[in-house]
Amino acid sequence: MNRRTFLCGLTLAPLAAPLAAEGQQGRVPRIGVLAPGGPTPGTLPMQVFDAFRQGLRDLGYVEGQTIVIESRWDEGRPDRYASLAEELIRLNVDIIVAGTTGATVAAKATKSIPIVMAATGGDPVRLGLAESLTRPAGNVTGLTLQTYELPGKRLELLKAALPSLSRVILFRHPASPSPTEITEYERAARTLGLQLQTMEVRGPEDFDAAFHAAVRSKAQAVVMIQSSLYATYRAKLASVALKTRLPTMSGETGFAQDGGLMNYGPNIPDSWRRAASYVDKILKGTKPGDLPIEQPTKFELVINLKTAKALGLTIPQSLLLRADELIR
Repeated sequence: MNRRTFLCGLTLAPLAAPLAAEGQQGRVPRIGVLAPGGPTPGTLPMQVFDAFRQGLRDLGYVEGQTIVIESRWDEGRPDRYASLAEELIRLNVDIIVAGTTGATVAAKATKSIPIVMAATGGDPVRLGLAESLTRPAGNVTGLTLQTYELPGKRLELLKAALPSLSRVILFRHPASPSPTEITEYERAARTLGLQLQTMEVRGPEDFDAAFHAAVRSKAQAVVMIQSSLYATYRAKLASVALKTRLPTMSGETGFAQDGGLMNYGPNIPDSWRRAASYVDKILKGTKPGDLPIEQPTKFELVINLKTAKALGLTIPQSLLLRADELIR
């Protein structure tokens, strides 16, 4: 080795060390999130997003250092999911976490990027998102909020609160695919001897007209299919329902706390927190198609007694004893 070669080696050595270290550490993974609502502190959308971030922290990830989150919010407009999903796909994120059924369907435009459902309300198999719950086989896995028993259970609880109940209106948002859920509601209604009418409610500007239409149709209660729109505007829905004196049932966590009569279903923030474990496994090399889709096993019934009193309802003691939480 001559003197010039030796000196060049000394000069390049300090530069080579950081480059080698960077190569060993690898690129920081980027997680795209399609979330309902907006990033307003204290709201349910932020609660579920924070639950997901906490789930990542519990697994040892440090945001901005060992993982980067690219969040996209629908701002209460589920029809935006297609364009938001396109943004994340163009960014070539490592994983897309989808917060609703509509978000998952939109994200499915990619066949290569793994998709983790954080709180999908529809049946992923019947929606064509997975071959089966135990072995999804494609690029979609995660958690679904849907079980076949939920629609019937919500109607059953509503009828327990209103023994004379005979006619119910079912609100749905057209951007939230829910044919299976509607079928299950219809089946349960027949079993319980209820007349069920489905009504599309597209945005908050339609709430007043929808509830007044329900009153004109002689409906005695309203049930809402889970949607990012209805989750974002829970308080407004509850307020209009109270003005029109219609009891309401929702699957959205926090609906009763915001003034609705009842909500029944899985805890949505907990579902988002658990989605972090799917992200972790995929980043460590597990194929999404090999990860079973998880169904909820724990459900919460919350009843707002202040709303019941305002509506002139007396909730039977037998139902109160079944509640996980009573808002007084």
